[in-house]
Amino acid sequence: MDFTFTEEQQAAVEAAKAVFADVAPDSVPSPALTPGAVAEEFDRPLWARLAASDLLSLVLAERHGGAGLDAVALCLVLREAARVLARVPLLEHCATAMAVQSHGSPELAAALLPGAGRGELVLTAAAHGRTGHDPAELAVSARREGTGWSLDGVQTSVPWAHSADWIAVPAHTGEGEAVLALVPRTAEGLTLADQYSTSGERLAELTLDGVRVPEAHLIDTPGAWERLRQLLATGTCALALGLGESVLAMTSQYTGKREQFGFPVATFQAVAVQAADRYIDLRAMEVTLWQAAWRLDATTGGAGGPLPSAGDVAVAKIWASEGVRRVVQTAQHLHGGFGADTDYPLHRYHAWAKQLELQLGPAAAHEEALGDLLAAHPLA
Repeated sequence: MDFTFTEEQQAAVEAAKAVFADVAPDSVPSPALTPGAVAEEFDRPLWARLAASDLLSLVLAERHGGAGLDAVALCLVLREAARVLARVPLLEHCATAMAVQSHGSPELAAALLPGAGRGELVLTAAAHGRTGHDPAELAVSARREGTGWSLDGVQTSVPWAHSADWIAVPAHTGEGEAVLALVPRTAEGLTLADQYSTSGERLAELTLDGVRVPEAHLIDTPGAWERLRQLLATGTCALALGLGESVLAMTSQYTGKREQFGFPVATFQAVAVQAADRYIDLRAMEVTLWQAAWRLDATTGGAGGPLPSAGDVAVAKIWASEGVRRVVQTAQHLHGGFGADTDYPLHRYHAWAKQLELQLGPAAAHEEALGDLLAAHPLA
């Protein structure tokens, strides 16, 4: 098997590194010192640079002005974004664009994708349901009204919703299959209430009261919402990996300089063993991430496997949710009190890691889901 990345994927990484090279993780007030949001908006100048480097159109087909790359390429770029805590809706924007491209009507694709690729339109997705624990598609109901649809319900913790132009909202019709509606932020009957993430970002509780959606803006292709959900989860695993790698590098630099009894603490066996364990966590997070991203692309191309792609995504989420927590906890321990200094960036990475862990959900839940898949799809 060939585990190397393609030239196009590697070129995307180099472009991302160039764009993120000047991004400072502490460019906004500290979440530890800010009672509300650290900023009202995401990083618009960085968003413009991403658009100018064609990274927002990375996963779009050439007919929509994109490079036609895949989920692996997107995860590679997300990994670089997380290294510097880039405050942009890159994951939600690109994942939603991929859903519209693969399953949306030609009218919807033409209306959204060219502008999305240029960064002129911002897309996001409501993926956390009413409570953050229940399936998102059950939080909103969709019923036919004349030539369109009407949406009612509540979605919580919608990222970047106050700044987005369009929001992808999963819903149920009462007939078993989930649908995906693309709703403009300014739609009549849609209201946003402020919420705040652990990392200090501004989220939104989305309330829909009879929001009208034309037929062309609703995606009812079987499996469309499930694929978007899996892509969002896999992208979150990529963010966790990039963040964890930066934290471990930060810890290595600190313990290499910090001396105790005349020696760098990095030379102490207890410190080296803890750092090595976290390195193993990161490598496990990495290999399960690429397996999940590859399966999402392979499934789109018609390739199957002994388990649905949901199994690979579940494994990636198990490692990412546990791994990113262990990495930042060890980093805080090895930094001592210095890790809690708000003039030092580690506390920001810790807050972001906790937010990613909450988004991914507990490993035990993913282990249970994986067990159900194994029971339903015997490997023998």
